[in-house]
Amino acid sequence: MRVTRIGGPSVLVELDGWRILIDPTFDPPGRRYPFALGTSSVKTRGPAIEPSSLGEIDLILVSHDHHADNLDTAGRGLLPTATHVLTTASGARRLALPNVHGLTAGQKLELEVTGRARLEVTATPCRHGPAFSHPIVGDVIGFAFRRPGQPEVVLWVTGDSVLHRAIRRTASVLDVDVAIVNAGGVGFPMTGPLKYTMTGADAVQLITELAPRVAIPAHYDGWSRFRDGEKGMRAAVDAAPPDVRSRIRWLPDGQPVDI
Repeated sequence: MRVTRIGGPSVLVELDGWRILIDPTFDPPGRRYPFALGTSSVKTRGPAIEPSSLGEIDLILVSHDHHADNLDTAGRGLLPTATHVLTTASGARRLALPNVHGLTAGQKLELEVTGRARLEVTATPCRHGPAFSHPIVGDVIGFAFRRPGQPEVVLWVTGDSVLHRAIRRTASVLDVDVAIVNAGGVGFPMTGPLKYTMTGADAVQLITELAPRVAIPAHYDGWSRFRDGEKGMRAAVDAAPPDVRSRIRWLPDGQPVDI
């Protein structure tokens, strides 16, 4: 597997010949994007790779389409160019593109592309905020990939989620090779101490319970509303037990890394 960090949640994964782009965000920095209930965030870092340098994309994963920090304007422009796009069932209805497949948590889909080995994907649960926040934050999913007929998950993309019962239960039953774990500890002044994604400490706890071969932190920088951010993620990793710390791999910006 080869993995390239683009920035924020955006990662390019090359797996068994597949070129998989996660949560494409390619707008330049400086713009403020509105979220729900009057909240907003400013993009503070641009992508480490421009869309023109990506090459052919077989599959784009969109954990949720309604927040610009996971799918911005330039990212939306890439969706029609991919062979397949996976997102939530409600997101698929909004995007309304012929190459988009909508999934709900627990649903499976087998994907095919000419010249590639088949991949099986299962949508995994996320909760993008405190309990009972779903009517405000909307649907979000993660993605667990297996080779057909094999029990091991070769890649798990957690999506944006707090650390809650369903995602911990998922971690307890998966045998994962590589996990891409979104963190950052998102919060907003108007909602006080409430969290909308995992902090670094939460992410390390999930990685501890999951015990993947490799865990890659993601979505911890590049936006103004991270309370925990890269500093919190690095502090949590540094404080983790050696056997957990040894699993965590920091990726450089824009440079392919063989995992």
